[in-house]
Amino acid sequence: MAQIQVSDLTFSYEGTADDVLKNVNFSVDTDWKLGLIGRNGKGKTTLLNLFMGRYTYQGSITASTRFDYFPYAVTDADLKKPAIELLEVWKPQVEEWQVMVQMNQLKMDAECLYRPFETLSFGERTRVMLAVLFAEENEFLLIDEPTNHLDTAARDIVKDYLATKKGFILVSHDRDLLDKVCDHVLVLNRSSIEVQSGNFSTWWENKERTDAFKQAENEKHQKEISKLKAAADRSSRWAEKNENTKIGFDPVKEHDRFLNTRSYIGAKTKKMQARVKAYEMRIDREIEEKEGLLQDIERVNDLKIPPLRFHKEVLINACDLSLRYADADTPLFEKLRFQVKRGDRIVLSGENGCGKSSILQAVLARLGAGNEAIASKLLVTGDLQVASGMIVSYVSQDTSFLAGSLRDFAEKRGLDESLFLAVLRQLDFSREQFTKPMEDYSEGQKKKVLIAASLITPAHLYIWDEPLNYIDVFSRMQIEKLILRYEPTMLLVEHDVRFREKVATEEIQV
Repeated sequence: MAQIQVSDLTFSYEGTADDVLKNVNFSVDTDWKLGLIGRNGKGKTTLLNLFMGRYTYQGSITASTRFDYFPYAVTDADLKKPAIELLEVWKPQVEEWQVMVQMNQLKMDAECLYRPFETLSFGERTRVMLAVLFAEENEFLLIDEPTNHLDTAARDIVKDYLATKKGFILVSHDRDLLDKVCDHVLVLNRSSIEVQSGNFSTWWENKERTDAFKQAENEKHQKEISKLKAAADRSSRWAEKNENTKIGFDPVKEHDRFLNTRSYIGAKTKKMQARVKAYEMRIDREIEEKEGLLQDIERVNDLKIPPLRFHKEVLINACDLSLRYADADTPLFEKLRFQVKRGDRIVLSGENGCGKSSILQAVLARLGAGNEAIASKLLVTGDLQVASGMIVSYVSQDTSFLAGSLRDFAEKRGLDESLFLAVLRQLDFSREQFTKPMEDYSEGQKKKVLIAASLITPAHLYIWDEPLNYIDVFSRMQIEKLILRYEPTMLLVEHDVRFREKVATEEIQV
């Protein structure tokens, strides 16, 4: 066992004024299963890249072990090659048999190594890369969001596999994955960094208790400060009133007062002013103790959604539905039956490539709101009835089309710009992000743009296709709370187990 020591680490991207990481200090053991948790844009992937030596930084990273990073870079030319040829680029020191041992643990057939990489599913690509990553011993592995785009079955395989390993940092927003495989967490809080023993749920329970204590302490300090300010104000007014009586008096009305009374009044005033000074010092002390109490509290702000109520009970009715693409020999699925009624939240489940997203496109096509290129190739048999006149709000998997300013995006979609930006602020967008072009956003930030746009669109039906990929844990909790409060009618594809358990009224297996 060895240690990785990070001291006074500071980094900012060229051309930006803000530090992504500032004066960061922590140490971790190389045999830990470490979960890396933090909001989108807090620097998780940046930290992994700094471990890999990809950027110049201030401070120091001291380690006696080598690092390797998932996912490996894959170019367009690489997609044409089999993975066995890519080993020379990814990890030249490993041998084929070492990779095959790991593939067996990942429940994969060795023939996947010899197929063109582009023919592998997302799940197969992920597992091949993980097999290569863990084929070499004596490395500390940096794993960045391995379950994005994976179906439930593939996620379960990856979870079971990682649970048997050690010596890695795992960046993930999947609470179930973090709970199953991690024995420590490294948390990038709003203004500090902490390392804790345990998994995500252990850390979250501790954080909720700590945050509740800090809130109570803050309220206690606020009350004490208010009392002290009131007392200081009272004493100050008394002192001023007394001071004003030192000079000049009416002998008729104040027959018991003499000129030498001035010194007595002055002493009394001085005593009151000293009391005011003492109050002010206590106020400063209370404020100082209060400072920093709330700086790391994650406020999961309530969002709002304006769902519309459709006049019909049944919005979508699929009976013996089959879908096939025009250039495919076999259908994606056959004889599927389901309904979406007003108030339902239907989650479509199944393996990657089984046709979940195609169902969404078929429904959108019926409403004239889908991708025309996909709809033209999609052959529908059976009965798919979609209520006419519905207003739909759609979140797609794809974020590659996002470019330009948020203002232009809002104008193009007919969104209220101030409301749109307010929702993004609630989803933890900093105001600095508002001026950046969207193509410079992280994937999580791009997803938040699409979700914010959907949330402020009044609709009868919300169709979301894997909306939570790259979205941080805290934002997922916000969205769950929102859906449970406003109960919009939804048809969605999502592989996050915790999310499905909380929000779905029914799960349809495709």
